[in-house]
Amino acid sequence: MEVWNTTIVTHFIILGFPSLQKLQLLLFFVGLIIYLMTLSGHIVIITIVRLDLRLHTPMYFFLSNFSFLEIWYTSNIVPKMLQVFLATDRSISYAGCLAQLYFLITLGTAECFILAIMAYDRYLAICNPLRYPILMNNRVCVRLAICSWIGAFVVNVPPLVSLCKLPFCGPNEINHFFCDAPPLLKLSCRDPRKAETVNFIVATSVIVSSFLLIVVSYVLIIVTILQIPSAPGRQKAFSTCGSHLAVVTIFFGTLMFMYVRPTSSYSKDSVNFNKLVSIFYTVVTPMLNPIIYCLRNKEVKEALRKAVMGRCVLLPKAGNIPNRGW
Repeated sequence: MEVWNTTIVTHFIILGFPSLQKLQLLLFFVGLIIYLMTLSGHIVIITIVRLDLRLHTPMYFFLSNFSFLEIWYTSNIVPKMLQVFLATDRSISYAGCLAQLYFLITLGTAECFILAIMAYDRYLAICNPLRYPILMNNRVCVRLAICSWIGAFVVNVPPLVSLCKLPFCGPNEINHFFCDAPPLLKLSCRDPRKAETVNFIVATSVIVSSFLLIVVSYVLIIVTILQIPSAPGRQKAFSTCGSHLAVVTIFFGTLMFMYVRPTSSYSKDSVNFNKLVSIFYTVVTPMLNPIIYCLRNKEVKEALRKAVMGRCVLLPKAGNIPNRGW
């Protein structure tokens, strides 16, 4: 019979980047600037989509949902990370650590679902333009968004439950800048293979299934676009997908590297590299996404320009705004 130390861990110590002790203040200010830019960028997108009636389409409805998720996703990680950089309080309670991890994977899952829905939306708009307003109407958009949120919270209950069943009796130092599953599982004083398996199955199922839906949607989109006889028509169709493809590539690329592999494959030598990748998808990518959508999307750029000039279209002119399904 296995016997463990009866001392129960009530809090964890987040080490952050111990090898960069002399740069902690610099890291704090860089992180703070990135965080403020991230919040500002996503708030701007949500605001202009809300104000400009020309952006009241399914594509921008889902984009504003994605931006809302990104705000909470990065806010779940960055404030505590900045606190660790200042070394004011590196500790986090056991419940707080589990909550941070649960919201991290739940919000990340919801983003996967929303990105997949956005790809499906582009497929319907390009491959079924005549039926698009019916297939992707107001009610359908709201239901898809709600299902993404609820599904994300439900599907991540098994990993949370399997993690809660593990005893932690020391050490309590997490070699990361937030409570992520791989470094947390290594601290358990019981064999964590069952929890690792549950975590791996759920993460792989969510990421791979969402990515496959996106790939299939874009294969069908490309086939349809190539059948368009005019070059301007093909270019216009591709332009509506460019920003989404860029976000998908960055987002899923880093997620697959981190989570579509067994936790046991993490080695001590790869800890710093894993932290670097984690910084990219939790801090840098949320900052880049609004920039990508604003720079590569003509409608968003035009709405932003008019909003800055105080000429947002707040009221529709009769007959000028077609029914786009939203």
